[in-house]
Amino acid sequence: MKYIQFFFLVTLTVTTVISCDNASSKIKKSGTVTTDVVTSDDQPAFQFESEEHDFGIIEEGTVVTHDFVFTNVGKAPLVITSAQGSCGCTVPEYPRDPVMPGKKGVIKVSFDSSNRAGRQDKTVTLIANTVPNTKILKITSEVVTKKPQNQ
Repeated sequence: MKYIQFFFLVTLTVTTVISCDNASSKIKKSGTVTTDVVTSDDQPAFQFESEEHDFGIIEEGTVVTHDFVFTNVGKAPLVITSAQGSCGCTVPEYPRDPVMPGKKGVIKVSFDSSNRAGRQDKTVTLIANTVPNTKILKITSEVVTKKPQNQ
């Protein structure tokens, strides 16, 4: 059994060395190495009018929304693959189609203040084909307890 393991290990090592040597010799023979480098100038890019919004003081149970407007200031179509709120009370809606260079898009964020009394700091994380590939939008509010109605 030890001989089989030894033979396997030697064979694997020799194969790896030959493969690496073969690849490096091909690079040396060609004299040039090409790489596909994409610069950030060629990429789509978000430019938001504002990345934060304060709803101010709102009454508990109120649902409020805000539109985060952005422009694709890059040179390629901007594709948002996901948008996720930091909790179930924060729900984003985002464009499903690519936003072409120079065009505007909207991320609509809804916040449900039910059972959320006090200071609220929430985020929406966007994943897109930008560099870097994440963008974080922030919303804040002060939720006051709903006053009971007189009966």
